[in-house]
This record gives sequence, C-alpha cells and structure tokens, in this order.
Amino acid sequence: MAKPHLLIEDYAGVAVVTFTDSSILDSKSIEELGEALYHMPDHQHKQKLVLDFTHVKLLSSQTIGVLLTLQKKMKAIKGTLVMCGLRKEVMKLFTITNLDREFKFYKDDAAALESFGVRVK
Repeated sequence: MAKPHLLIEDYAGVAVVTFTDSSILDSKSIEELGEALYHMPDHQHKQKLVLDFTHVKLLSSQTIGVLLTLQKKMKAIKGTLVMCGLRKEVMKLFTITNLDREFKFYKDDAAALESFGVRVK
C-alpha cells in the first residue's frame, strides 16, 4: 500500500507534517492521509501538530473533512493543531466554508512553531 506523501519532523515536541504533493484529491490518498494523521494523536499521543501546506495547490472537500476529524481528535486529547503555508486559493476553501474560524493559520512553519514557543531561527 502506498503511503501518503508526508514529511514528518519533530521540533522540541511539536510535530511538523509537511504535505509533499501539490494536490490532495483522490479518495484513496485522502483515506491513507487520514490514517497517517489520526495515528499521531491516537497512538503517538502528539499534542502539538503543525500542518504545512506550502506545496499544496489543490484540496478536495473530503480532505477538509479529514482535517476537521483530526481537529476533533486533537481537542479530545487537549492538543493543538495549527496550519501554515496555505496558498490563497487553498485558504479560500477554508474562508468560504467558514472553517477559517475553526483552525489557526500561520504564514510559515517558523511562525507556526513560534506559536508553540519553539524558535527555529
């Protein structure tokens, strides 16, 4: 089974998950992506997550559903999920669905990490 294209790095206890594909559209990839992301709060007990969308140009509504479920899982373990590096067209999806109020967004991973008190520069 092909693994979703994710790069996961740990910075002082904060997991930074970088999506390496430019589009996250097909159901199988999204399902695998969900499994990989849900594993972090469910099994690894990661309480601080940064999702880096720098490379992503296209997202499906199914992907947003995965992100909402991940947000619920993070809240259930009193964790924090933030996002960074969203292009205007991807951010527009969150804005028109009013989900821009559900998540916290940062310009880049350095700013997102700083929100957790981690300095990388």
